[in-house]
Amino acid sequence: MRAPLVFTATACAALRASAVRRLRPTRRLVTMRGLDAFAAAADASWTRALNADPESKQNEPNKSSRRVRSGHYVPVVPTALQSPELKLHSRELCEELGLTEDDVHDERFARFFSGDQEALSLGASWATPYALSIMGEPQTRNCPFGTGEGYGDGRAVSLGEVVIDDKRWELQLKGGGRTPFCRGADGRAVLRSSLREFLASEAMHFLRVPTTRALSLVVSKTETTKRPWYSGARDDTVPAPSISEDDPRLAKFPPQVRKQLIRQLMRQGGDDPDVMIEESCAITCRVAPSFSRVGHVDLFARRARQDSTRMSEYEKIVQHVIAREYPELLGDDATRLPQVEDLKPVALKFAEASREKLASLAANWLRVGFCQGNFNADNCLVGGRTMDYGPFGFLDQYDPSFAKWVGSGDHFAFANQPGAALANWGTLVRSLAPLFDDPAPLQALLDDAHSHFQAAVDECYRRKLGFPDGVDASAEPKSLWRRLEPELRGMDYTIFFRELANCVDDGDASVLEKACYEPLTEEKRSFLNAWLHDWRSALGSTQGVAERMRQENPKHILREWMLVEAYDAAGAGDWSVAEELHDLIREPYADRAELDEKYYRRAPDAALRRPGTAWMT
Repeated sequence: MRAPLVFTATACAALRASAVRRLRPTRRLVTMRGLDAFAAAADASWTRALNADPESKQNEPNKSSRRVRSGHYVPVVPTALQSPELKLHSRELCEELGLTEDDVHDERFARFFSGDQEALSLGASWATPYALSIMGEPQTRNCPFGTGEGYGDGRAVSLGEVVIDDKRWELQLKGGGRTPFCRGADGRAVLRSSLREFLASEAMHFLRVPTTRALSLVVSKTETTKRPWYSGARDDTVPAPSISEDDPRLAKFPPQVRKQLIRQLMRQGGDDPDVMIEESCAITCRVAPSFSRVGHVDLFARRARQDSTRMSEYEKIVQHVIAREYPELLGDDATRLPQVEDLKPVALKFAEASREKLASLAANWLRVGFCQGNFNADNCLVGGRTMDYGPFGFLDQYDPSFAKWVGSGDHFAFANQPGAALANWGTLVRSLAPLFDDPAPLQALLDDAHSHFQAAVDECYRRKLGFPDGVDASAEPKSLWRRLEPELRGMDYTIFFRELANCVDDGDASVLEKACYEPLTEEKRSFLNAWLHDWRSALGSTQGVAERMRQENPKHILREWMLVEAYDAAGAGDWSVAEELHDLIREPYADRAELDEKYYRRAPDAALRRPGTAWMT
């Protein structure tokens, strides 16, 4: 571990009013260390470069749901947790932020990262408005005002930004209390959801999937709130109702909707949360270079289309998100961003860069068996990172229509995530239209986009199947995957690909039986043996193949039954399960003799049927 850093504070140069302010600030030496030095590295570019809601003063403390008609942010002080206790933290992220273990155990750490700004301060904190679009369709009906002016950070509060070793990080509390966008909710997160978010963020990072990071998990020793959940009273031995597509009750629905309804009924047997349970309040501090969402650009593009006098507010957000996520597009001098007449070529390059990041992100989700579950444009970062670990889930049995949340529908199902990413990117591109008199350049990007997302998916399965770089992923790897995919349904996705690496030189279908939830039929066994033969023939040389596959196909993922065990134990005061999982996910591609027997196995049968584990509503 590196030695504690001597941090630098920031000094903003006076810039012309027509320029967007500097994002890589001038630095001066400060002799402080620890948390005080961390605070001295604060530099909130969002609040410096963008506009505050002009009605925020008259609505202080800005903790009630209201229409936010203007401005890029609302100043909001987080609501501190009562009696906070640090339970988990990321050592690796702390090191990147220059924080030592001594800093973590400073009593101010738990206080500050649970919302107590008297413990430390990075300056003014804020929440942001953004728009909601689902699969490219603008939405306002879920807004309490029917206008879209109630969408935004409902329980997330940005504490500030720090610049450390010339790298900018934004810190945000999930569960930090009410904001104007809370839509009547209490603004809190609970132990169960916060532990899931913390561990999932850490898991995705070590799986090499772009993600927001989790710095800390702080739990209140005294503050609780109530949430609807499952009582566990359902008898897991009672089978889910049997229903077929030709059932007369489904006749009015299109075929794809019938399939979706049947899947949901078979998974959940009609159950919804049936009790209110009292849970400890908790806060996860999530960290990223920025939390710039497609929904941020979407919102101000809608406003600019409706009212040309709002173009300035729109141009600011476009320039700012580019500067935060793709500063290389703005040249060497980050102190002056282009004026609008120069922004068109930069905006096109921004769209292209974001397209590649989002295509790669969705393909990585397929690679590790992850389903985000609610991939709206407001949950989509322009920088192409995973965020908002709410209704996520990792695959047990392979099912292209898998989603942990029953409200995900087909559009957010596992195999359709590249399509959802494409739709979100399309929303971003259309949100750049107010910059252009001629929409042809943007339309050309949209027309060509599908091939980029498909190429990323093809690359994913080239890598999973062990083919080396340089092999045309759209040829033999794609053909082999398409043949395998229907037969893989019902087998364990993670275990199958991990065990496939043991078949590179020889071995038949019996090697893959560990991935089976039901005994192999002779028909499937025959198919797998023939497929294995063709796969080995297509690979040609097998040198290095198994090693490559073991670096692309994880051995350990965060299966939901593991998370349930962890948060149930933590709720009873035993954090050893959560700590063990935190250790496990740091090396997801490694063989761990002491943990493999416990965690490298298919889901228990009950976990595939139990509400709150197999699905959630």
